[in-house]
Amino acid sequence: MSLSLAFIEAIAEERIRAAQQNGEFDNLPGRGRPLELDDDAHVPPELRMAWRVLKNAGCLPPELEAEREIQNALELLRAMTDEAERYRQMQRLNLMVTKLNETRRRPVFLEAEQFYYDKIVARVPVRKPPA
Repeated sequence: MSLSLAFIEAIAEERIRAAQQNGEFDNLPGRGRPLELDDDAHVPPELRMAWRVLKNAGCLPPELEAEREIQNALELLRAMTDEAERYRQMQRLNLMVTKLNETRRRPVFLEAEQFYYDKIVARVPVRKPPA
């Protein structure tokens, strides 16, 4: 954390503590009740019931499920030591990203992982066919 962020955070924490001690949070609406964190305002009214049923069943939209699979594939790739397996996993990962990109208006953002991909590609030996 940068020094300026730490300083701002310290000031914010101090002001929150002072407000708590002065009782400024004592009469807030909803005090003593659990927070309602299920905000489905972004879901059209006619789809809210279906959305809630699917959410309660643990189902994800297909694109989120695909993103989860991509993250799992990245984790597997990080743990692999065999170069041949790493290469196959990279091919699998590329296919998954391509399929997901075909279903979206915006591409999957994997640039954060790109540095790792480049390191792996650099380590995979290129075998020249016998002459």
